[in-house]
Amino acid sequence: MERRRVVITGLGAVTPIGNSVDETWAAAKVGTSGISTITHFDASTFKARYAGEVKNFEPNKYMNAENARKMARFSQYAVAAAKMALDDAGLTDKKDVIKNAGVFMGVGIGGFEVLEDSCIKYSKSPQHRCPPLTIPELIPNEAGANICMEFDIHGPIHTIVTACSSSTDALGAALDFIRSGRRDICIAGGAESTINGFGIATFEVLHALSTSFADEPHRASRPFDKKREGFVMGEGSGILILEEYEHAKKRGAKIYAELAGYGGTSDGYHLTAPNPDGVCGAQAMTEALNDANVKPEEVQYYNAHGTGTQKNDPTETQMIKNAFGEEVAKKLHISSTKSMTGHCLGATGAIETIFAVKAIENNFIPPTINLDEQDIEGGCDLDYTPNKGIECAVDCAMSATFGFGGHNGVVVVKRVK
Repeated sequence: MERRRVVITGLGAVTPIGNSVDETWAAAKVGTSGISTITHFDASTFKARYAGEVKNFEPNKYMNAENARKMARFSQYAVAAAKMALDDAGLTDKKDVIKNAGVFMGVGIGGFEVLEDSCIKYSKSPQHRCPPLTIPELIPNEAGANICMEFDIHGPIHTIVTACSSSTDALGAALDFIRSGRRDICIAGGAESTINGFGIATFEVLHALSTSFADEPHRASRPFDKKREGFVMGEGSGILILEEYEHAKKRGAKIYAELAGYGGTSDGYHLTAPNPDGVCGAQAMTEALNDANVKPEEVQYYNAHGTGTQKNDPTETQMIKNAFGEEVAKKLHISSTKSMTGHCLGATGAIETIFAVKAIENNFIPPTINLDEQDIEGGCDLDYTPNKGIECAVDCAMSATFGFGGHNGVVVVKRVK
């Protein structure tokens, strides 16, 4: 039996550089930084006083106002991105078509600002009381649940929590779900919002965040650069509508690309650091290539995890060399869009897969900004598309994510021919 093909028919995004896919892509093409001084809370006493915040977001434009009041930010972003993706796919008003769709969401943490606020109120209350919606707002599965409630969807719903690989793994799970014939349509992606005092403090104490660019926050996220010192927190959501190929053709849907392959492995090495040998991350890349029936030399663009930490960037470079081979790796166009968005944790895989899809659609490689002095001596010696995007024929792209705990998730997208 021929394996069912899975294509992408809708895209939606809320990111630090745009409140839609079009806005986000336009900003990425010209190298716009979404990193600025934190406004969600008073961060003046923190070392990390900047982040990639979503700006000018109006939840009532995308969802029922009463429902929005009962959601944490990450859920609001998810519902907004889902609406945009369903609109884009021409499915918003086709309740009979999406009624039994699958929903696969990747969320790394969930409603951190709800947790912080509720703990403060609990500690100050003589009766040890918490706001009544504390649990329903903060738990990670509420993003997918709110999507289902907002759009009257009653199919299977899954939430995957694998740190920064969460939404990549959600895409992989949805891919297999459609391939198996269990559903023809899945809504898949991720959402995250952890820019609050507690969220910044917990990552700051791990020495994971950039802290030295308070006067020039737009320069803070600098993957593969000698002056990189940590990642910059981002937030947002990316949602993709995945659909069985023949189903999409039959209803006349616009097809962006094929979600052709997925690979996932575990380092089994350290709570926060990647294994420096890069073997398991490379294995995930190879698995994704094999699943997609794609040879390494057929990939033109690699959207890097590229966090801007001292250990991630050279380790990821080694992973690429291990998976693609030294000679092919040298010819590969690579960029880290985190240089513009910051690191959106559980949402990052879906957002960056959207960048990969747009690269194929537009034959354009977005840049890695703030790459002023490439750390060649430190092991970052490939082509990371420094500071300016380039026009380039792109028929196949890879997006890779690597999370705390050793989670490695990789997807391959390619042009439908």
